[in-house]
Amino acid sequence: MKKPTGKVVVIPCSGIGKVYGALARETAYELAERVRPDTILLTCLPLVVVGDEQAKQLVTENPVITIDGCPMKCAHKSVESHGIEVAQSYQSISFYVAHKDLKPEGVTELDETGRKLAAVAADELAAVVDSLAGKEPK
Repeated sequence: MKKPTGKVVVIPCSGIGKVYGALARETAYELAERVRPDTILLTCLPLVVVGDEQAKQLVTENPVITIDGCPMKCAHKSVESHGIEVAQSYQSISFYVAHKDLKPEGVTELDETGRKLAAVAADELAAVVDSLAGKEPK
């Protein structure tokens, strides 16, 4: 595992047109904007795949979390196929399985229930982020 840098890169699924892809992205935004804005760095999966220098630097210098929308695990597999270690990997559907009362709806944008589920998922990932960043849990 990479040495903690105080930052964690989150790479969500790029699945377009799928509710769990939207949930993966919304969870990443919740982490970056509300839960741990001082810790989370976001980059998009295609930049990693095409070898963008800034994206490559982010993922080689900091721990990486991937959040996939489906069992195909495209984000996880794509990051690892470029020789980058994934510190933690999640499937957004697992958050729904744990919180069946929050069934997400929507394709390009989540409905209110889906946004609530993304917020819950981000809150649940906070301790993992803190650990990977080398910080004390808040």
